[in-house]
Amino acid sequence: MKRSWSRIFALTMGIPLFLAILAACGSGTTSGGSTPAATTSATVKIGTDLPVSGKDTSSGKPAQDGAQLAVNQANANHTVTGVTFVFDPKDDVGPSGTHDPTVGAANVTALVGDAEVAGMVGPFNSSVAKAEMPITNQGPLAQISPANTNQCLTKDTAASGCSGKNDLLPTLRPTGKVNYFRVATTDDHQGPGAADYMAKLNYKKVYVIDDAETYGIGIANTFIQEWQKVGGTVLGHASEPGTTTSYVSLLTQIAATHPDLIYFGGVDSTGGTLVRQQMKQVPGLQNLPYSGGDGIVTPSFANTIQPLGGGPSFGTTAVVDSTVSKNQIAATFRQQYAAAFPSDPLNVYSGASYDAANILIQAVKTALANGAKAPTSSSDSAGAQTFRTAVIAAVQAAAWDGVTGHQSFDSNGDTQQKIISIYKLGLNSSGKPDWIYASAINLG
Repeated sequence: MKRSWSRIFALTMGIPLFLAILAACGSGTTSGGSTPAATTSATVKIGTDLPVSGKDTSSGKPAQDGAQLAVNQANANHTVTGVTFVFDPKDDVGPSGTHDPTVGAANVTALVGDAEVAGMVGPFNSSVAKAEMPITNQGPLAQISPANTNQCLTKDTAASGCSGKNDLLPTLRPTGKVNYFRVATTDDHQGPGAADYMAKLNYKKVYVIDDAETYGIGIANTFIQEWQKVGGTVLGHASEPGTTTSYVSLLTQIAATHPDLIYFGGVDSTGGTLVRQQMKQVPGLQNLPYSGGDGIVTPSFANTIQPLGGGPSFGTTAVVDSTVSKNQIAATFRQQYAAAFPSDPLNVYSGASYDAANILIQAVKTALANGAKAPTSSSDSAGAQTFRTAVIAAVQAAAWDGVTGHQSFDSNGDTQQKIISIYKLGLNSSGKPDWIYASAINLG
């Protein structure tokens, strides 16, 4: 797989990931010509489904804020003449305090059932996406995720590892049509990107743990495949459910294999934080390096783990990091976000959700300009069917220059932008625990 490394910063000289920057204004632009919206008068809802409470708050709430900012600005700027946008957020955290596919499915069922909902941003977690996608596909309802990275949500090729028993598309797309999109690239890129970077740091032997969820298993497997290609040794691979409360026995077994690195596939709330905490209890692992995907690149992980000391922790995200981007649109967004949500830390998915919501808003504008009619009420199911189909077509054709750079989608609904961002846990310029931006890998 071709790797193009760009702008690799010294880890000690990186930029804080979650530092909110103070006030200004701005927005993304569409590429190419834009069609003026037809005159109309309608209420159009933009939904979200994200984990905004419990253990997942630090991941989902900043993402929801990004989408809400886009909707607020569309109304303030009269982006679509005659249309009042209504923000309709849903929380997919369940009784366990973490993201819950059953709750997500109920949320999107409610969104699909409201004819005024033109599209939605979310979900955050790939396991939730598996439960939601068949529902929105039959809606139909445009769905843009800022964070889903499991490749089998959109692919069925042997090269991606999504053929045969791993082919989910017949279930996820019962109509055979694409309505699901994402602005984050996939784990068949993120996992290998992380493996390449860890190998360049001269680690040789890895033990892999995943959380037994769709995302965690997928990124762990792709990391392993690339690790072996670059000459690394995989000492073992364990799948442990996110309900696990003690990893000490497993970690003790791992210590006996003398790894150079532990790689975790999953999110902070389903073992990512606890594994790293409990490594401190096991002789031989207290100072061992630890790495994972975007599921652990959260303020919660940073605040819990950095004060413990020990070995270095590394993480990746599958989107352009808008919190450090020199893109002027991103700089303006950071200022606007800080002014709108002063108590909510900015994270990398704030910008991704902002772009996803703006793509939906522009799709509504395009659909209306091309003659589609917005539903007349929340119960206008016939009107919703026609309008949503036009919105989906406009999303598929989108070319959006925004906070995360240029976004457009291939025939599967995947972003055509393939950037992996690398981080190392440390202290930011304010002396607070944070994920510090280290480098970017361009796989395009």
